[in-house]
Amino acid sequence: MSIQIGQQAPEFSLFSSSKEKVNLSDFKNSKNVLLLFFPQAFTGVCTKELCGVRDDIAKYSNAAAQVVAVSVDSIFTLAKFKEEQQYNFPLLSDFNKEISAAYHAIYESFTDMNMKGVSKRAAFIIDKEGIIRYAEVLESAGDVPNFTAINEMLSQLN
Repeated sequence: MSIQIGQQAPEFSLFSSSKEKVNLSDFKNSKNVLLLFFPQAFTGVCTKELCGVRDDIAKYSNAAAQVVAVSVDSIFTLAKFKEEQQYNFPLLSDFNKEISAAYHAIYESFTDMNMKGVSKRAAFIIDKEGIIRYAEVLESAGDVPNFTAINEMLSQLN
């Protein structure tokens, strides 16, 4: 069973790379949320995808959207990744894999190295009421979300 558009988004409470707790409910009634899951810090496609979001952050700010990116990396790994790439949005650690599982964005086995419990690349838009308005979970880690469709949906929500 996957996440469906129109359903209530699963609540999350995760620590950021700056060791601050971030809850989905923190944004309720104030901001739309662009929730991005990515497999692993410091990998080529993940870095490129998140750098693209970093460089387009004004689009998301103008759409009253808070970008948050989640992986199963530790907060320490994410802190180094954020510092090196100068990301201007929170990176959240789902080290226990609970939120990736709740959003059905987790690999049972990742790559031929059989790494268990790595986040799939995925994108969700959650509106100010906490309702899923866009959901895209990618099976191939080499693919990136459809940011054209994401930006269209965010502009509709404003």
